[in-house]
Amino acid sequence: MSYYPPYSGAPGYPSQQSYLPQQQYPPMHHHQQPSYGGYPGQSYHQQHPPSNPYGYSHSPQPPQQPYGSHPPPHGYNAPPPSGYPQQPPSGPPMYQGRPPANPYQGGPGPQAPPSNPVSFGHGAPQGYNFQYSRCTGKRKALLIGVNYFGQKGQLRGCINDVKNMSTYLNQNFGYAREDMVLLTDDQQNPMSQPTKANILRAMHWLVKDAQPNDSLFFHYSGHGGQTPDLDGDEDDGYDEVIYPVDFRAAGHIVDDEMHRIMVQSLRPGVRLTAIFDSCHSGSALDLPYIYSTSGVLKEPNLAKEAGQGLLGVVSAYARGDMGGMMSTAMGFFKKATKGDEVYERNKQTKTSPADVVMWSGSKDDQTSQDAQIAGQATGAMSWAFIAALRKNPQQSYVQLLNSIRDELSTKYTQKPQLSCSHPLDTNLLYVM
Repeated sequence: MSYYPPYSGAPGYPSQQSYLPQQQYPPMHHHQQPSYGGYPGQSYHQQHPPSNPYGYSHSPQPPQQPYGSHPPPHGYNAPPPSGYPQQPPSGPPMYQGRPPANPYQGGPGPQAPPSNPVSFGHGAPQGYNFQYSRCTGKRKALLIGVNYFGQKGQLRGCINDVKNMSTYLNQNFGYAREDMVLLTDDQQNPMSQPTKANILRAMHWLVKDAQPNDSLFFHYSGHGGQTPDLDGDEDDGYDEVIYPVDFRAAGHIVDDEMHRIMVQSLRPGVRLTAIFDSCHSGSALDLPYIYSTSGVLKEPNLAKEAGQGLLGVVSAYARGDMGGMMSTAMGFFKKATKGDEVYERNKQTKTSPADVVMWSGSKDDQTSQDAQIAGQATGAMSWAFIAALRKNPQQSYVQLLNSIRDELSTKYTQKPQLSCSHPLDTNLLYVM
């Protein structure tokens, strides 16, 4: 069973004790689904959602709205549209037979990561070491999908992303259902709603008591945006943010806070894999080492990189992001005059001896309706990540980066980006 730590960091939210939500919420009068993270079954869309009133709303469920239509006049805690598939999606089709040839792969295959400490170099503090995770220990996952039912900017694919990713992690990487926490805004349990307080509490739960060689997985699918940078750690003058379902009342979550909770607290040898399927999330964890599809560390040539959207998006379906709706003045271009100074300071302050890896895209020119894959609304980055690994699970970091690029290139112009908390040997075997 998974317990959340107490959380009292968000103003307006009372302090909460460690709790076991399963004891607080009796089963609903419908077929019970498997538990996730100690919660009662979260109606994993194997059936239609029950007809019981949702959350605190007593209005009946509205019919499903076509994408791009005017959303129904309900608040964020209104019932989700009906019409979910009766079986959980399996994600990209499983590759049958021999993996395709990879031009980046040669010889016996990529080597496993070393188990001994490795020196940072690359301008990091002298004598500062990090440690790769072999990902042989405990596994925990936090998956967040926000469709913003009834709100302006309602999305369709975010909950599908969570369903696809949780199934993939369970079936292919040994993440047990009881060690996953799923926060989506179609659930009846208030503690499973992706509110700001629940998300922050779950982030603390994810990294709590992590040990070397443990493997943690964080996945966010929803709206992202930007806000003016207050501590001078962003080249473009803006911090990246994500938007909980109750952001209008509780506010957004800034990248600095996510870095503090999920990166700074980790011990050497702990792996955190993060995927952000949202706008403006290329640096959502403030990881200073960024790699191109050639496997080369990107130095901050900001004038050159500005047009490529170095802090660009990771998703292709959330293009009408909240940041754009709330302020069209948010720029995408970096300020080259302060870029080198910020980059060097971030290497001194944002490096980590833990093994934190984030996958992202690099452009912000797709629209919400562009991500229709196999007839299902989904995030392009989430789908490409799963598809690339299913076709060839034994890839190096740079091979996987190029495989994801190839998956995206069939429909999208964005190029994926790999960032890390430490200098990375991109020819090592990717594990998680």
